[in-house]
Amino acid sequence: MADFDLDAYLERIGAPGIRGATLETLRTIHAAHPAAIAFENLNPLLGWPVRLDAESIQKKLVTNGRGGWCFEQNALFQMALDALGFRATGLGARVLWNMPEAPIGARSHMLLRVEAEGQLYLADVGFGGNVLTGPLRWEPGVVQETPHEPHRLMQLEDGYVLEVKIGEEWKPLYRFTEDVQFPSDYEVSNWFLCTHSSSFFRTTLVCARATTERRYALRNNELAVHHREGTEKRTFTDPVDLRKCLGTELAIRLPDTPELDTALTRVCSQISIP
Repeated sequence: MADFDLDAYLERIGAPGIRGATLETLRTIHAAHPAAIAFENLNPLLGWPVRLDAESIQKKLVTNGRGGWCFEQNALFQMALDALGFRATGLGARVLWNMPEAPIGARSHMLLRVEAEGQLYLADVGFGGNVLTGPLRWEPGVVQETPHEPHRLMQLEDGYVLEVKIGEEWKPLYRFTEDVQFPSDYEVSNWFLCTHSSSFFRTTLVCARATTERRYALRNNELAVHHREGTEKRTFTDPVDLRKCLGTELAIRLPDTPELDTALTRVCSQISIP
């Protein structure tokens, strides 16, 4: 892709000089991306649009040091994979995480099917606090280790469900088929999640980052830091401290705007954001 700056992306994720469509390359950048670029929903929280064109995604996530949600994260990752010589296809998933009793929802999540060294893999750098940190072989029914939790891809009658093992329990993350998704498909879901009154992304601050040793998950003013020894939790009552957390633990270069200060104050006060 002539309009994609691969060197800038690799510098952003801390993997400069990586080249070649090998499995080692895929594993390296799949771990490096969610460690450097946080999942975050500041734009819809502030009432700003989320733009999915290539130029806007690169400017926001690479040049400006921001994060983004699945459509931005995995679109950026797909651009990088394409530039490296991989064959990557965008798919759409229906989220099941934390919604065991809810009706099956729309395809509101983006994931990727990637070919590397003659084998297919599931790649996904945009699933919030439970983001994958390594690609999974496209082999249903097999428990696969990642740099963090074990995962498995289970076959359904019309597709697959991705599950993660938390402690001793397997929990579903999302279900999907192999129907190829086009940019217009993602635009519809992206617009709905940005603008519809029922979208919790408009009222709830959600940020996450996964490093080699820890997962950071922020929901409103509550931060959970998961590591091998257990989980630490912190609650922020001062917006200054919350802003600092976003800039350090979540590694987001925050926009200098009064709308953000207002939103963080409301989050710390547990006041609903209209």
